[in-house]
Amino acid sequence: MEAILAFGLLIGLIVGGMWVQFAVAGSGLFYIWLLKGTAGFKALGLVSWGAANSFTLAAIPLFVLMAEILLGSGLSTRLYNGVAPFMRRLPGGLLHTNIAGSGIFAAISGGSAPTAAAMSTVALPELTARSYDRRLVAGSLAAGGTLGILIPPSITMIIYATFTETSIARLFAAGLVPGILLALCYMGFIAFRALRNPALAPRDTTPMRLPDLGRAALDIVPFLMLIVIVLGSIYGGFATPTEAGAVGTVGAILIAGIYNRLSWDLLREALARTATMSGNILFIVFTSMIFAYATALSGIGEDLVATLENAQVSRLTFLLIIMVAFAILGCFMEGLGMIAIIVPVIFPALLALGVDPIWFGVFVVILVELGQLTPPLGVILFVVASSSDKVTVEDVIMGTLPFFIIIVSFMLLLIAFPQIALFLPEASY
Repeated sequence: MEAILAFGLLIGLIVGGMWVQFAVAGSGLFYIWLLKGTAGFKALGLVSWGAANSFTLAAIPLFVLMAEILLGSGLSTRLYNGVAPFMRRLPGGLLHTNIAGSGIFAAISGGSAPTAAAMSTVALPELTARSYDRRLVAGSLAAGGTLGILIPPSITMIIYATFTETSIARLFAAGLVPGILLALCYMGFIAFRALRNPALAPRDTTPMRLPDLGRAALDIVPFLMLIVIVLGSIYGGFATPTEAGAVGTVGAILIAGIYNRLSWDLLREALARTATMSGNILFIVFTSMIFAYATALSGIGEDLVATLENAQVSRLTFLLIIMVAFAILGCFMEGLGMIAIIVPVIFPALLALGVDPIWFGVFVVILVELGQLTPPLGVILFVVASSSDKVTVEDVIMGTLPFFIIIVSFMLLLIAFPQIALFLPEASY
């Protein structure tokens, strides 16, 4: 009964418009009071210290700062223009640049919203001016933006690792292959649509000259080098994710300097945005630790394990239930909040059902992607729509629906073949 009241209050506060952080904190404190009364509040000091005293979480502001420097310096435009010449002759033309550019920027930004914002600002005016179908353009940008939390480094994976005490390096390795495969699925769908109806994406028949491709490659190489250095240092065991984030930040400053975009104003604004975004993320973690403490006090995780055993619920059925729950909650909550609230509750049940925590980390990140595209309130829908007056939210929603189906299908494939995610971490560690 206490769990029902606490979760009911949480959903009610969020639907009512309260910020997720305060909704989680309020319902968590209410949950503790229902279980232990005011005496339960005595442990909040230790809980808050446990949330803050984490070397792992120090990686978050570093990856955010790296992305903000690149985004604030306008280098996303150079990245997009560098990828475009290699994609424009394919069926679907520059729509593939939306996906490929998002995939590369995702490996730098660590988040979906910065990825979607960076690519949309550049691509929407360009592609609508070239008579590309607005809905397909918007859908490809929204879908490409979701790659930001799957292709490592991923802030969402860092949060998941914090709550489940799993290896960030193994999570990053597990997300790489699924991220690339999902991007290829997006591109395959775009090519299929363009072949069936070429008017959706007019092909550029301009001959590709070697000097042009060489100049375009020079725009991409610094970003690829930064990705290799950051991820290579983690996978090679030379640096922790936090140390790699620091190296990546220095690399971003150097790239901005190479392209004459570095200035004190850029650094000041990037630091200000980083402080705001990191504070928001870490505040969610702090308040979620309170709620996680309450769920641990209640023993709801163990009760869920017993219920599943008595009902003989299969692994597949339980995962499908989780998929539906995340898709629905994605209409009201941001991804970090969903992970912070749901994962501590269901994690004991997952272990009891024999679900690999590294595999589930990838699975839950894709679930968050699904939630971010769930209409009518998926956050990426509004990020893309707000990037240009050329498209409406309705255009973005209708354009995203096919990609929504692709994500669901890919998740079912991941359930059927878990080695898609586990192959690389098992081979590397």
